Amino acid sequence: MDERYDGTSRRRLLQAGALGAGAVVMPGVLSTGEAAATGIGATKGTTKSSTESARSTRIDTEHPRFTLAVVPDTQYQFDQDRGDAAPLTATFKYLIDQRGEENIVFIAHLGDVVENALASEFALADPVFRILDRARFPYSVLAGNHDIDGSKDDTRGPSPYLDTFGPRRFRWMPTYGGSTANGYNSYHVFRAAGRQWLLLAMDWRPSDASFAWARAVIKAHPKLPVILTIHELVNADHGNPVAYFSDHGNRVWDQLVDDSDQIFLTLNGHYWPPGRVTRKNAAGHDVHLHITNYQDRYYGGSGMVRLYHFDLARNTIDVETVAPWIMQQDPARRNELAAAEIELSDDTNRFSVPIDFAERFAGFAPEPVRPARPAKQLVIPGTAAYWRFDGPVGDKVVDQSGQGNDLTRVQLSSDLPTASAEYHPDQPGHASWLFPGGKNPARGGYLKTADGAPLNAMTFASGYTIEAFVKLADDGQDHSWEGLLTRLGTGRDAGKTGSDPDEPAAKLGFSGGLQVQWAVYPADKNDTFTNWGHEQRAGEWFHLAIVNDGRHSVVYVDSSELLRNPATASNGLATAGKPWLVAAGHYANNVDQGFAGHIGELRIVTRALKPSQFLNA
Repeated sequence: MDERYDGTSRRRLLQAGALGAGAVVMPGVLSTGEAAATGIGATKGTTKSSTESARSTRIDTEHPRFTLAVVPDTQYQFDQDRGDAAPLTATFKYLIDQRGEENIVFIAHLGDVVENALASEFALADPVFRILDRARFPYSVLAGNHDIDGSKDDTRGPSPYLDTFGPRRFRWMPTYGGSTANGYNSYHVFRAAGRQWLLLAMDWRPSDASFAWARAVIKAHPKLPVILTIHELVNADHGNPVAYFSDHGNRVWDQLVDDSDQIFLTLNGHYWPPGRVTRKNAAGHDVHLHITNYQDRYYGGSGMVRLYHFDLARNTIDVETVAPWIMQQDPARRNELAAAEIELSDDTNRFSVPIDFAERFAGFAPEPVRPARPAKQLVIPGTAAYWRFDGPVGDKVVDQSGQGNDLTRVQLSSDLPTASAEYHPDQPGHASWLFPGGKNPARGGYLKTADGAPLNAMTFASGYTIEAFVKLADDGQDHSWEGLLTRLGTGRDAGKTGSDPDEPAAKLGFSGGLQVQWAVYPADKNDTFTNWGHEQRAGEWFHLAIVNDGRHSVVYVDSSELLRNPATASNGLATAGKPWLVAAGHYANNVDQGFAGHIGELRIVTRALKPSQFLNA
């Protein structure tokens, strides 16, 4: 990174790296077919080395994090002979340079490119935008009131704006989808976070016919989330960043946004200061309406750019506002006004928008439900036991592995388990049992293997994997030290004298803080070894796995390796030859608590599995 950036890291919001560990990265130089598929090409026209140029093109369209760059009104930079193209030039070169690191997939300009709609002004702006063309960086531009005759709608006819930013300019872009017949409205479709997104770039004053065109475009892409960019929509006042509709904004809302549930985000310039508001559409869903414009600030806005960092893994859009032109200046020569504009860190210009993307898009692009998988598909080599709770509650649960480790039900009280239609979305069986357990006194019910079941005598000397789909009850229940899967028989029964020999020989359960606990007496050690997880949230499904490679055990939650796993080697599991218990814990062989929550299924395999081999793979 250039030292002139004054040490300021642009990675604050994507600290793990835009692509993350293990991300699939496109090569720096793409083949013709790859470029056509992604809208990405090798950077040209720079003085960087080929390595730096290659790095700048590396974006990952499948990674859940990506960035949309938004450039508002640049009109004072192209104002007859009074402007300066340097700020916008710096912004575009910065975005190209940061393209891979920030995973920037698209750039949207919000209109008012120039000040007086003059051909001479567009002649100054044109080569600046050609920086993006040469870099094969997809972008959109729309007409603001200073770019055209602002007294007319988009049926105004020819203009210097249209000569410069008409449909012909965008035809090279794989993202470009088309324009209205008058040329003033367009749409793009780009790929990011493993899906397609539609962006509308609408004129300063769309005609009724253009609104109809926009609705038709959305209808033709019924599963795509839509971002609307338009020059005027909402306004805000100094001292109050809560945005409100302008008169024209009400027309845009009524004719396009309100009944188009796919539109979840709108971006406009024109007014200042910046502001935002959330409004419910006709479907009752949130639409986030943002105004961003910095032309009133130092040096005509200094080429400021809004970076919308989408993070579908965190269900958040993180927004920041920076001025690359100022960032790149020598700090020793940077003037006082410029120093205050490097980035805007107030709540209006740096903020996060929480969006549950799956829920928000469910009405038009529901995530497909993963189909149920037959039990035989999960009986892989080495399966010692496989229990599914996807049928009616009975006195017996069959071991689907065929190894004869069936479970029978034992009641601690009259509180019976019930069959439930709830299940983890990745769970092979689409159901579960809800166990109404508790303690003081022990209540509920549990299941156990028969006295002579093969599983009881197994020591797993070559390793093991234990998996479960679980949801802890969220009803104020005390889950402290309850067991999910326990080996009956204490350490003492297995010939162990270290630690607390009255503890179970093996127990998978939860602490008072809802932390996962795997506490065992290894076959070759006299003391217990304990793996600890982090606090789990009651009321939420998760996949749990304990993996032992014959020496070390590791806890995984939702296929993610946790921290507190013993480094000391231990081999196998001690056993007293007694049954295994499901949904109960014991101390000194006294079952003192029943499990409270849902159990979808459990599987035990006599070898270490990789996360890709887990039940939810």
